[in-house]
Amino acid sequence: MIFDSLLGMFSVDMGIDLGTCNTLVCVKGEGIVLNEPSVVAVRRGTNQVLRNGNAVGQVAKEMLGRTPGSISAIRPLKDGVIADFDITEAMLGYFIRKVHGRSRFVKPRVVVAVPSGITAVEKRAVYNSAERAGAR
Repeated sequence: MIFDSLLGMFSVDMGIDLGTCNTLVCVKGEGIVLNEPSVVAVRRGTNQVLRNGNAVGQVAKEMLGRTPGSISAIRPLKDGVIADFDITEAMLGYFIRKVHGRSRFVKPRVVVAVPSGITAVEKRAVYNSAERAGAR
């Protein structure tokens, strides 16, 4: 507990608006620092994110409609809720790393905006995705 609060002094506070079309990331004191499409390019069958986990956002959007049969560019959110848990987690992780960096010890404090009408199960899925993606 004390260790977490000490490391918290060096972390970033960020807000994430997980949208069906775009994801926005806002950092305290800086405003919106990331605005990218909510798209992930994966290898069909394995759901492995391409380019070592970096085929997310604008890079993946550019692949939409231009990918061979073995690659799929997908949107992991439908109507504001998570449709694919693992892909959403990979997308969140990419966006958090892009904004915060790759620190193992200092995890960012994150608030994720979700639609008001989602169920408790859907809220838990968003929470778990953010936590596994490196948020605290």
